[in-house]
Amino acid sequence: MLRLKILVSAVPLIAAAILARVEFFPSPRPCIAVDSGTVEIASAPWHADLHVSFTDDPRLATVRVAMTDNAAAADFAVVDDADADDDSACETTPATQFIAISNRGGAAAPIIYLSHENGPADYRIFVRSKRFSDREAAALIVGAHGQRPRLADAAL
Repeated sequence: MLRLKILVSAVPLIAAAILARVEFFPSPRPCIAVDSGTVEIASAPWHADLHVSFTDDPRLATVRVAMTDNAAAADFAVVDDADADDDSACETTPATQFIAISNRGGAAAPIIYLSHENGPADYRIFVRSKRFSDREAAALIVGAHGQRPRLADAAL
C-alpha cells in the first residue's frame, strides 16, 4: 500500500517535469535562410532532422569552426543590431531542416570543435548577435552545409 501511495504522489511531479519542457507560446528560434528552405534550431531534440554536438578536443571533431573578429574573413556572419524581429525572415516550411545541439554525438552526427584561435577550420564565422550564440551559429552553418571531410586529420 505504501508503494502505491509513493507512486501516486510521484505521478504529478513527473507530469509537471514533462510540462515544464513544453513551450505553449514558442519563441523565435535562431534560423538562417538557405536556398529554397531554412535551417532552424529545433525546439525539442526529437523534432530535429540533424543532431550536432560539440567537443573541446580537436582530435575528436569531425568539423572545425573558427570564430573570427573580421566579418569580411568569415564564411558566415550573423549581425543583428535591430531591436525588432523580422518574423518573415525564416518562415517554417516543409523544406525547413531542424538542428538540435546534443550533449553526446551519434555515430553519424557531426562533432564540432569551436575555436577562438586562428588555425585550420572548415568554416569561419563572425557572430555579433542578441539572439544567436556562437554555438547556435556554428550548428546552423554545419547543418546548412553538411559535414565536410575531416580536416582535422590533414592539419595535424
